[in-house]
Amino acid sequence: MVEVFVGKTLLNKEGDLIDPEETLRNKVVGIYFSAGWCPPCRDFTPSLCDFYTELSSDDMVEYYHDMHGDWLALPWTDQYKHDLKNRYKITAVPKLVIVKENGDVITDKGRKQIRDQGLACFRSWLEVAEVFQNFKAS
Repeated sequence: MVEVFVGKTLLNKEGDLIDPEETLRNKVVGIYFSAGWCPPCRDFTPSLCDFYTELSSDDMVEYYHDMHGDWLALPWTDQYKHDLKNRYKITAVPKLVIVKENGDVITDKGRKQIRDQGLACFRSWLEVAEVFQNFKAS
């Protein structure tokens, strides 16, 4: 699991509380910093959703195709978001930081890599993270 979320509870898009220890175990995790008022965020978020959908499963394309994919989020009131912004030196949004299980940064240029390389960038993230991932990386 991603150590940055030890002791935290995350939310899915339905508002259900999710235990990150089980859900994020043995995963490459992207931490996406975004805001609804931010035009570049509103431009990139659908692309990120499409990227995630392609990695997940062709059978779930319709389900995942809403504005935000089936990813997890900190509750809006959780002040830990400020710690994450400081830890990953977030000064502007949108920003997609890809991290290993221990929270170390694989890349802080996830947005650019998705735009430039598409699914190919995921393969390189997996190699750096050295984890088994339950997604196709074709």
